[in-house]
Amino acid sequence: MPSKVYEYSGCSTCKKALKWLKQKKADHKLIPIRETPPNKTELRRMLKFYGGNIRKLFNTSGADYKKLNLKDNLPKLSEAQLIDMLHTNGNLVKRPFVINKVGGRVGFKEDEWAEFFGL
Repeated sequence: MPSKVYEYSGCSTCKKALKWLKQKKADHKLIPIRETPPNKTELRRMLKFYGGNIRKLFNTSGADYKKLNLKDNLPKLSEAQLIDMLHTNGNLVKRPFVINKVGGRVGFKEDEWAEFFGL
């Protein structure tokens, strides 16, 4: 089963990741993150991969993050509230967001992705 890659076409990091995936012929399925954010199960799984650090799942440089003042408000909200926010607003999710049955990654670092995809 291919890895799911949630991406945004206007994101330069996503473009680099997609170019890398194409060059490496990595098995993946693209999903537009704004229209179809990761589901709550995927978000909870990704949270485990990052040792419970929910901040890692947020696009901290995005306009929605800043507009909601999440820098200050993140610690005040429950994990369930934060997962719900990420699930309902794909702009808040750090991208690209790649997940499969065994693991996941957010953002794009070539060495991490090579390890993740076994390339």
